[in-house]
Amino acid sequence: MKDFMMIFVGKEYVDLGMSPEELQSRMEKWFAWGAKMEQAGILKGGEALTPQIRRITGKDRTVTDLTSAEVKEIVGGFYLIKAKDFDAVQEIAKDFPDYDLGNTVEIREIMVFDQ
Repeated sequence: MKDFMMIFVGKEYVDLGMSPEELQSRMEKWFAWGAKMEQAGILKGGEALTPQIRRITGKDRTVTDLTSAEVKEIVGGFYLIKAKDFDAVQEIAKDFPDYDLGNTVEIREIMVFDQ
């Protein structure tokens, strides 16, 4: 088994003008998906991220503060999971709750360095 990160990219809920009921329904889908992975013993962790962004770029280390409304897509959160390979993670990602919003799951394998 290998460690993978599923990175969730797209629009923030706050920018979509969802009602409290829509937000609650959406969160219930997320909780159900997380519980499914926990029961399967593959979920290692994960977090949602706030919509505030601070970027530091270039040799002069220019600092820019942004919000999700100012960028086309942002990383909204991630899950760390244990799986056999990319295909297994892709199967897990089929239950991602936000495909209908045009959001994306990016799958990355965690690199292991020999010491």
